[in-house]
Amino acid sequence: MTLPALFVSHGAPDLPLSNTPARGFTESLGSRYPDARAVLVVSAHWEGRVNTVGAAERPETIHDFGGFDPRLYRLKYPARGSTELSQRVSELLEGAGIEHARDNRRGLDHGAWVPLLLAFPEAELPVVQLSLRWGASAAENFVLGQALAPLRKEGVLIVGSGATVHNLRALAPEGSPPPEWAVDFNNWVVEGVTSGNIEKLLAFPDTPKSARNAHPTHEHLMPVFVVLGAGGGSGRLLHQSFSYGSIGMTSFEAGA
Repeated sequence: MTLPALFVSHGAPDLPLSNTPARGFTESLGSRYPDARAVLVVSAHWEGRVNTVGAAERPETIHDFGGFDPRLYRLKYPARGSTELSQRVSELLEGAGIEHARDNRRGLDHGAWVPLLLAFPEAELPVVQLSLRWGASAAENFVLGQALAPLRKEGVLIVGSGATVHNLRALAPEGSPPPEWAVDFNNWVVEGVTSGNIEKLLAFPDTPKSARNAHPTHEHLMPVFVVLGAGGGSGRLLHQSFSYGSIGMTSFEAGA
C-alpha cells in the first residue's frame, strides 16, 4: 500500500493540554494510517546549513520552548529511531543530488513530538527527523519532497509539521477569531493545495499580499512544500481551524 504524505499544523507547544478542535483532530490521525511502519518527520523547528538526517537510536524529547505549563516539560515521547530508515533517506537524497549531513545525537523538537504524541501516543513506530535547509525556497523544498516520495511505497508516513499561518506577534487569547489577513492566507493555501496549483503556491513569499503578515519568517510553511512534492502536487483537506488567533491549524494529506 502506498501511504499519503501528511502535513499537520502543530500549533503552540501546549496543544496536548488544550481543549481545541485541532487537538481532537490530531488525536484521530493515528487510526488513519494503520499500515505505517515508520515515520519520517520534517519540522519547521529544525533548520540546518544542509538538510540533515537525524540518526539517533533513541532520540530525546527536546523541550525547545519556555514559559509554558510545567506539565509540558514532563511529557516525553520515547520513540526509537531507525538506522534502516535514516540510511534510506540519505540514499534518496544522495541519488537526487541533494547535499546532506547526518546527526547521531539530535532529538525530536516539539514540532515533531507534539503531533506524534497525540497521533501515536504509544510511540510504537520508529521515527526519523529530517531538517529543512536554512533559506531554502518553496521550490527547493518541493524538490526535496519529490526525492523522498519513494518512501511512501515502503510503509513510511512522511509528515511535514508546521503551520499554514504563523505570526507570533499577533497572538490573541485562545478562541479569538483570526484576523482577516490570516483567513485570506489560509484560504490561499487551501485553494492551491486542493486544486494542485503548484505554480501558484511556489510563488510564496512574493504572493499573496497577506504572506508577510501570515509568515514574518518562512520556516513554518516550508514543510507544506515538502509534503506536496512527496505527494504528487495536490492534497485533500483534513482539518482547518485557528489557535490563538494567528496560528493556522490546517492539515491535509497529499497523494491519498
